[in-house]
Amino acid sequence: MIPRYQTVLFVILLVVSIIMGAVLWQLRNRAHERMLAGQDSAPTQAPQVAPTEQATLMVANDQENSLMTQVLSLPLPPSPNARAQVILGKLLDLYTLPNAAHAVSGGAKGITQVFLMPVPSDQSATPAANAAPKSAQSGKQLAIVNLTGAFASAHPSGLESETLTVLSICATLHANLPDVTQVRFLVDGQPRADLAGHADLMRTYLADEAATPEGTRQ
Repeated sequence: MIPRYQTVLFVILLVVSIIMGAVLWQLRNRAHERMLAGQDSAPTQAPQVAPTEQATLMVANDQENSLMTQVLSLPLPPSPNARAQVILGKLLDLYTLPNAAHAVSGGAKGITQVFLMPVPSDQSATPAANAAPKSAQSGKQLAIVNLTGAFASAHPSGLESETLTVLSICATLHANLPDVTQVRFLVDGQPRADLAGHADLMRTYLADEAATPEGTRQ
């Protein structure tokens, strides 16, 4: 037979456990309500969307061995570096389409970064005493386009095909950023002798002389 005091103690412990469980349950509910209230009262911000602007793409055409001007509306960020990368990414995306006149795989992922910097001044020229350096006067820029190794490795090999890709990038940069007059290329952040065996990537390209458009498409 269970002693009376043990029965009383068991009942007391049972009641205390029930009370503690009820208190914990209420605390849990209150904490959950506070969390929901905090989420509802937190200010929500709509994602920033870049304004849509017209961009001019100089699209390569293998059959005519030329560049065609294609004007598209694209969301373009305000930063010139990011702007250049978005535009060139769209250009490379066009080359991945099934009916592309210049078929190249990789698309926008083929370009990791675009850097814009002032064109180095002519060290052989001595400016007048009160004149600003030549580079500061001209405002001309050098674009450094960093391609991926995967893009370069997958690019079709051939002098005409590689040259069209390079020239289309240079001409597209100059068409949208007229101050870009020179372009250099890196692959995975390092200098590379050529794109896919032919087009020279060690030289500096003159963007304003890259190509003369053969036509315009909207």
